[in-house]
Amino acid sequence: MDLRQITETYAVAPQIEPGDMAALAEQGITTVICNRPDAENPPPLQAAAMQAAAEAAGLSFVYNPVVGGQLTLDNVEEQADAIEGADGAVFAYCASGNRSTIVWALGQAGQRPTDEIISLGETWGYQLEWLRPQIEALAAQKS
Repeated sequence: MDLRQITETYAVAPQIEPGDMAALAEQGITTVICNRPDAENPPPLQAAAMQAAAEAAGLSFVYNPVVGGQLTLDNVEEQADAIEGADGAVFAYCASGNRSTIVWALGQAGQRPTDEIISLGETWGYQLEWLRPQIEALAAQKS
């Protein structure tokens, strides 16, 4: 598992397997968010199987599929709500961790400075500069 700690309480990774859930729980994760649509995965890695494994490990599970190129404001709000409502650290995954980082970044608009949001993602190789106009527009809407 290639865990990338974006903040103290939010980490992302490329696709994981059901057997990784116990290790996530041991690392202090309390909530797992799946940002990968089922159509991208074989049945053993689809949301139902991943949710069963997460719950067996004592983790909360949120299915918030982000279709590449079709990110919605609902995706952003659901991710932000899941993070805010978590009892502890949150872990999100998709194919590469990129969508999980993008949806987090947009949800952070207005809560952190734009430069910090972009920098946190880029530390782990997720290029977010192209999101600057959207982050700033969302921050303006929230203020």
